[in-house]
Amino acid sequence: MRTLNDESASVVLREHEAGGGQIVAEAHLNVQKTLNSLSVEMTQIITPALKAWGADERVAAIVFTGAGDRAFCAGGDIQALYHAMVRNHAAGHTVDSYPFDFFENEYRMDYLIHTCPKPVVSVGHGVVMGGGLGIFSASRYRVVTETSRIAYPEVTIGLFPDAGGTAMLRSIEPHVALFLGCTGAHFNGADACAIGVGTHQVATSERGAVLESLLALDYAGDASDGGRIEGALAALPAPPMPDAQVGAIPETLRLGDGFEDVIGQIRALDGDGWLGKGVAAMERGCPTTVGVVIEQLRRAPGMSLADCFRMEMVIGARCALNEDFAEGVRALLIDKDNAPKWKFGGLDGIDPDHVLTHFEPPWPGNPLRDLD
Repeated sequence: MRTLNDESASVVLREHEAGGGQIVAEAHLNVQKTLNSLSVEMTQIITPALKAWGADERVAAIVFTGAGDRAFCAGGDIQALYHAMVRNHAAGHTVDSYPFDFFENEYRMDYLIHTCPKPVVSVGHGVVMGGGLGIFSASRYRVVTETSRIAYPEVTIGLFPDAGGTAMLRSIEPHVALFLGCTGAHFNGADACAIGVGTHQVATSERGAVLESLLALDYAGDASDGGRIEGALAALPAPPMPDAQVGAIPETLRLGDGFEDVIGQIRALDGDGWLGKGVAAMERGCPTTVGVVIEQLRRAPGMSLADCFRMEMVIGARCALNEDFAEGVRALLIDKDNAPKWKFGGLDGIDPDHVLTHFEPPWPGNPLRDLD
C-alpha cells in the first residue's frame, strides 16, 4: 500500500497493489469528530485524485470508505455554511462566498464520481446522508450494512435533496421518492437494496472485507474487470439485516396537481410507526423545502445528469441567499432549540411563487455550465 498524503488528512488517499499488476485506489474519509462530514477542503482533495485515478491505466477500481463505526459520511460542513450565510444576510450582500464555493465543489466532485471511467465502490456503513449520500449514490457499487441509516433529511433544515439527489430520487419508484424527499424519513440497508440505492451488503464489523476482496482479484485492465468486481461483492457474506420499511409507502402516492394535493396525500398516511414518523417530520419541517422537493421531482424526468446538477446549483444558491436554510441550521445545530421560525409558518401557507424563485438563477451564468 502507498499513501499519497498525510495519514492525518481529512481524506487519506491510498493506492493498494492488486492482481494483474493493477491498483485499487482508496479515498478514506477521515474526520470522525464530525462523522466524516464533507468540507470544501475534503472535496479539493478528492477531486484531483479522482481525475488522476480515472486517467491512470493501472487503476482497476476506486473505493470510498469512512473512518469510525458511526458514519460513512453524515453530510456537509453545515456549521461552516451557517456562519457564512449569517454574515452574508447581515451585510445584505455576499461577503463570504463559502456556501456557493461549497456547493460548486461538492457537485463537481459528485459529477466526477458519476461519470468516472473506473468502477467506483462506496461502503456506506452507519449514517449516510447529505454529502455522504451524494458520494454513495454516485458510485457504481453501493455497499450497505446492518447499521446503515440513510436519508434525505434536508426538510428539517430548510435545504433540499442535493448532491445528486435529483438523479437518485428520479431513479427509484416515484411514490417512494416523493415520500422520502418530502419527509426526510430515515431508511435502512434493507430498504436501500429494495429500492436500488444499495447494491450489495456486508456486516459493519466486516466492511474491511470489501477492500480485501477487491485486492484479491486478478484484473485484466479492461471493461471485464467490472464483472469481476461485481462478483467479488456479491460473494461477500450478507449480515442479518433489519426489516425493510419502504414497502409501507402506497403506490398510489403521486405528484398530483399542486402542492396542496401532494401534501394532503402524505398527511393521509399519518399514524403510528415509520410512515407516521415521516409525516410528523414533514409537518415540523420547512414548508418551502417541501414545495421545492415536489417541483424538483416534477422537473427531473428527461433532464441530463449535468442539468440535474446545474438545477441543484441554482436551488442551493437560492437556499443560501434566503433565510430558511440558516434558520433551520440555527434551530437544529447551533442553538439546538428545535424551534425554527420558517418564512411560512406551516405547510398550509406555502407560497408557490416563492417556491418557484428557487429555480431562477441568481447569476447570468451557472457555475456548472461547463459540465458535459
